[in-house]
Amino acid sequence: MKKRFFITFLVVLLFNNLIHTVQAQDKNTEEKDRLIVYILNAVLTRSHFVKKELDDDFSKHVYKEFIDAVDPAKQYFTQKDIKDFSQFKYEIDDQLKKSDISFYKLVYNRFLDRVKVAKKNYKVLLEKPFNYSKNETINVDYDNIPFAKDEKELLNHWRKKLKLQVISKIGESEEQQKEKIKKDKTVKPKSFVELEKEVRAEVLKDMDNLYIRINELVNSDWYSVFLNCIVTGFDPHTTYMSPQSKSSFDQGMSGKLEGIGARLQKEGIYTKVVDLISGGPAWKQKELEEGDIILKVGQGDKKPVDIVGMRLDNAIKYIKGKKGTEVRLTVKKKIDGSIKVIPIVRDIVELEETFVKSSIVEKNGKKYGIIEIPKFYIDFKDTRKRNAASDMRKEIERLKLENVEGLIIDLRNNGGGSLKMAIEISGLFINEGPVVQVKYRGENPRIKKDFDPNIQWKGPLVVMVNEISASASEIFAAAMQDYGRGIIMGGEQTYGKGTVQNIVPLNYYVRKYPKDLGVLKMTIQKFYRVNGGSTQIEGVYSDIAMPDRFSYMDFGERDLEGALPWDRVEQAKYNKTNTYSNFDDVVNKSKQRISEDSKFKSINEYAKWLKKNQDNNIYSLKYDKYKESMERRKEEGEKFKEALKYESDLSFISPKYEVDLFKKDTILKEKRNTWHKNLKKDIYINEALNVISELKIK
Repeated sequence: MKKRFFITFLVVLLFNNLIHTVQAQDKNTEEKDRLIVYILNAVLTRSHFVKKELDDDFSKHVYKEFIDAVDPAKQYFTQKDIKDFSQFKYEIDDQLKKSDISFYKLVYNRFLDRVKVAKKNYKVLLEKPFNYSKNETINVDYDNIPFAKDEKELLNHWRKKLKLQVISKIGESEEQQKEKIKKDKTVKPKSFVELEKEVRAEVLKDMDNLYIRINELVNSDWYSVFLNCIVTGFDPHTTYMSPQSKSSFDQGMSGKLEGIGARLQKEGIYTKVVDLISGGPAWKQKELEEGDIILKVGQGDKKPVDIVGMRLDNAIKYIKGKKGTEVRLTVKKKIDGSIKVIPIVRDIVELEETFVKSSIVEKNGKKYGIIEIPKFYIDFKDTRKRNAASDMRKEIERLKLENVEGLIIDLRNNGGGSLKMAIEISGLFINEGPVVQVKYRGENPRIKKDFDPNIQWKGPLVVMVNEISASASEIFAAAMQDYGRGIIMGGEQTYGKGTVQNIVPLNYYVRKYPKDLGVLKMTIQKFYRVNGGSTQIEGVYSDIAMPDRFSYMDFGERDLEGALPWDRVEQAKYNKTNTYSNFDDVVNKSKQRISEDSKFKSINEYAKWLKKNQDNNIYSLKYDKYKESMERRKEEGEKFKEALKYESDLSFISPKYEVDLFKKDTILKEKRNTWHKNLKKDIYINEALNVISELKIK
């Protein structure tokens, strides 16, 4: 508390100095932008897990990251621009200490100029056909190619880039045409010239839509990008969130929102409905439909606001709102093009795909439960509301009522969430005791425990992970592994994110400042397993590793620039559960099955093939050569596609309580049917069932 008070006091002093500096030195500089830099500098250097000075190396990081963020494909800046920017390469650290944002303004303003030029260039280049017989190539490894020497070379880069887009779409169009002719012999094939003209018009439309979105971005959007280039200099998971980004973050963590329950996307200048969320107000009302275009938004009986041409996040602000309030949407219907006003009363919308769900399967006369946890969600504003731990308790009890004899917990693609949820869910499977250790900078580790002596599930347990399973997923998987409570199956190792972030509202430090400054998501701790090892970089190694498409990819924390290193602390005092009588035997049998299985062998070869293609960054722009290479790649892919096909003879069903819900919610039923079909085709689930059916409790 004293430390935080000191930082607050310091920032207030800095703020007073800043206002004086702004008034005295640069009246045109945005006070808010410079204030944010002041606060970030003070907070990060004193409270981040890593003690880091703002020096020349830090300056070099910000310099490179911001230029890469603004121009990742090297399609705007030339070497002359880079030379102009380079005067600040080792000066940004000094600028930041003075809240000087000259580097940002130079790059941002130059970018705006280059965008105007690019808009003219792509229109001119797409006016007529390219030379498709010219023997030339393009290198799309933008990280390792130099910036264009001058405007002439940059224009040639644009020509090649657009030509690649066109010839790739021509190839797709020719394939689609072949499929149509196979189904209907009366279809008249279009010539290359006809297809080329259509495709060029399509690419032009795509580019126009892209630049509509780019033009919607304002200074504050790009300034947020710049701020993130600064804060990631401390570690990859420290991020600055604007007020809008923070709102999206909270929504994702809680799995809930207040509004009409529709997913929207930008299509040109229009806001289009792409999906209705099952159970939401729009879904219940049944007037708004997928494909409808929203033209105007009115609040109750007030005059509606025209949202045509408005950026998507601003349009969403008008459509979202408090539970119980009415919004009136003026809509152009997809079905007949008619204009209709649709009133909808807003409500709490739960994003069902965020939440825990379960399925039941029978194997060799015994029932097993599969529980998928998409993320460790919680509503930070009201922790009494629905969360991952409470949902998990309910799901386990429901499955126990159906007499399942083992549980498979699926954490594949679960990127984490709440530490509190990971600890509480771990406690459902072990007696009271330590679950994870957390450590602040310069302090001894603190042990986070489960204090509940009750064990909700004592039966066999398998935890499924992959390379995307991260953070809270790794805490749970590590605890189950360290206690010997369950078998961990999946990729070779999980993601390796072993750091803890805290949300710091910047307005806390200058409470009288009238504008919302956003928040800093800052790394303040590292995770350590109860065995003492960090999950940082290493992640959790599976007891049973199964090949998958990520096996040879550069993936995970270990491949992130600036990732914190692995280390260890003293082991916590805990007692292994000693649950199984045949743990090692089951693991060895599974490894043997996997090594001999033709499908898993094919998956391993497929992973190697994907890696090879990922490393291939040079494409021919001579159409015949391009088409030949794509056909060769397609043939290779088709071979793997056939080899990878899998379907078990198992049947997956919903628990009884959910079957009753299907009578009212047909969309939920469709979603569950799709999930069950995918489980049937999931070779990893099948092997997990083999494992859990063999596990014997002592």
